[in-house]
Amino acid sequence: MKRKTFLELSSALALGGIISPLSGCKNESPEMETASTTVPRTNWAKNYTYRAEKLHLPKSTAEVRELVKQLDQQKALGTCHCFNDIADSPKHQISTQDLKQVIGIDEENETITVQAGAKYGEIAPILQEKGFALHNLASLPHISVAGACATGTHGSGVSNGNLPSAVRALEMVNGKGELIKLQRGDERFNGAVVGLGALGIVTQLTLDIEKTFGVRQEVFQDLPLESLQENFEDIMSAGYSVSLFTDWTKKLVSQVWVKRRTDHELVDLGADFYGAKAATRDLHPITRLSAVHCTEQMGKPGPWHERLPHFKMGFTPSSGDELQSEFFVPFENGLEAMLALEKQSEKIFPHLLISEIRTIAADDYWMSPAYQQKSLAIHFTWKPEWPAVKELIPMIEAELAPFGVRPHWGKLFSVPKASLHERYPKMQDFLQMVQAFDPQGKFRNDYLDLNLYDN
Repeated sequence: MKRKTFLELSSALALGGIISPLSGCKNESPEMETASTTVPRTNWAKNYTYRAEKLHLPKSTAEVRELVKQLDQQKALGTCHCFNDIADSPKHQISTQDLKQVIGIDEENETITVQAGAKYGEIAPILQEKGFALHNLASLPHISVAGACATGTHGSGVSNGNLPSAVRALEMVNGKGELIKLQRGDERFNGAVVGLGALGIVTQLTLDIEKTFGVRQEVFQDLPLESLQENFEDIMSAGYSVSLFTDWTKKLVSQVWVKRRTDHELVDLGADFYGAKAATRDLHPITRLSAVHCTEQMGKPGPWHERLPHFKMGFTPSSGDELQSEFFVPFENGLEAMLALEKQSEKIFPHLLISEIRTIAADDYWMSPAYQQKSLAIHFTWKPEWPAVKELIPMIEAELAPFGVRPHWGKLFSVPKASLHERYPKMQDFLQMVQAFDPQGKFRNDYLDLNLYDN
């Protein structure tokens, strides 16, 4: 599928013309336990309707292997949090929703092994009960481990790697139906962890864990842009995890969220943080909205899994009312990149709900947006106005092109294939690995054709 065709298709879907308001990622029909022709199914934001004719719900790795052997074109499907067609297939989707068990916790070696469909918010309390933690979490704990890792989803912190950086070993079913086991130290492992669904269907992952820790979260409002320019590195390094929220107007960053570990020596941040004033109540990133579903703030300590995400696990994220894009630039160019976008605020603001800016440490995964570069991630949560957003995305990418921008693989972008090849030094090695793992192209889809494959 050509890029123009995909964008036009996304436009139609975003407008809701063919989406049932009751349809979602999971078809509730009891006949769906193995496979059947589906009614329209969408991602969680309802901006994309899956084209796959059938959805399969295996309950074991053995069933996954049999499905892969029997079916031709197919794709793994996680919790449906991607905003594009990365998890779609012309014919079959294999959902990991029933592969969600915790296989075991190895306390001596500090690892947890889980099935691919396990959600971070489900395994976190189990770890906490045993006295352990993960090093990082995304803003939403509702996402699956395999899906987050496959797309390079991240969390935040100048010294914190993304979620894939915790992976110590994984198992996947390749295009031949073989169960492949890879672990850290194997060169192929670096190509497989952020695998974009191109190599096979991940069924199990082993993650590094550490002793549990507490976090306190403090929020400050109205950081002057001038102060950010003068103190950029100090501000972004002020906590274990720091997020800036902005709508790019008024020469202000509307909120600064500082998450700090309570097992570290802490200084009082006071009521004035580089010119931003301490919030007097819990806030939603979009200030006008209720913070009822946000994790607790105001410096109240809590366990890691109840503070590192921005949102609580015990609610269903809103759907159907936003679009998302995200772009990674080298951290050393981060301030310059932000200032370039700030100049475009009059174009961006009318169609924006909020932007979030975070940091991610470098990693060695071939297809990770943070591959061998400490990165600043600039995230856009858009109003569901696809025709306008479709025009803004290339403009934003053009502003960030001088910094070698890399998009989040699971969100909306239009960076040309040739540019992606230039910006990922291991792209050809990854494509060779795809050929070895999936010689028949069973996991090939329009998304991969558009963004990766040469022919």
